[in-house]
Amino acid sequence: MNNLKTVVLLAAISGLLVAVGGAMGGASGALLFLFIAAAMNFGSYWFSADIVLRGARAREIQRDQDPALFDMVAEVAGRAEMPMPRVYVMDSMQPNAFATGRSPKHAAVAVTTGIRQMLSERELRAVMGHELAHVKNRDILTSSVVATIASAISALAWMGMFFGGRNNNGAGNLLAVIIAPIAATLIQLGISRSREFQADADGARIVDDPEGLAAALQKIEMGARRVPMAVSNSTAHLFIINPFAALKGAQLMSTHPPTEERVARLARMNRTR
Repeated sequence: MNNLKTVVLLAAISGLLVAVGGAMGGASGALLFLFIAAAMNFGSYWFSADIVLRGARAREIQRDQDPALFDMVAEVAGRAEMPMPRVYVMDSMQPNAFATGRSPKHAAVAVTTGIRQMLSERELRAVMGHELAHVKNRDILTSSVVATIASAISALAWMGMFFGGRNNNGAGNLLAVIIAPIAATLIQLGISRSREFQADADGARIVDDPEGLAAALQKIEMGARRVPMAVSNSTAHLFIINPFAALKGAQLMSTHPPTEERVARLARMNRTR
């Protein structure tokens, strides 16, 4: 169901681009801005891992620096039938983690010092399952495609704001400038949340422990609400829990579904094992 929802939402945001392009400059205008956005996001996708890791101020470590973490990641990667990813650590007391990489062969997983202190070995292992599921499911590619289309919609909206559209009665401009960017953002949030649910389910299957992942999510949520974390807004969707959870109104436009709903789904999954 999560995969089907992603496909439907991708179709919706693609259709929105066609509608905005038609309102502003016809099909040729939509294609032009889609090409520009694709070129920009292609570079971001190809170098996404290094860009994100530098932005999060994560440092790569070797096995002799943390044998327990390395062995755990290697074991989970083996269960997921993936190559061993690079391992990074972020100096932050907020418990959190993320994975990035355009493919399983170019993957990296990063954890904070706070998550190493808060979670048990079982819980951290379940978190690693979730993160590697994101890479295995090519979620970085999905988010890049969505970003490409959303960027094209934003570019068309900007053009509509300053130069006007073909529709002289203003209806096309209203669609392009006000409604379309908001709709594109909501669709992006829907896709991101669907991918989180899918990574929860697949990650729990990889480590065969939905209960462990549910416990980890609850602890990380509690820690994220107590301890702020200085990261870029553009990378927040990669983390297992919204790193801005401590901010007021953070859940309103969050890329993450409510933790309570994620835990409830994992509980149902655990009962049907």
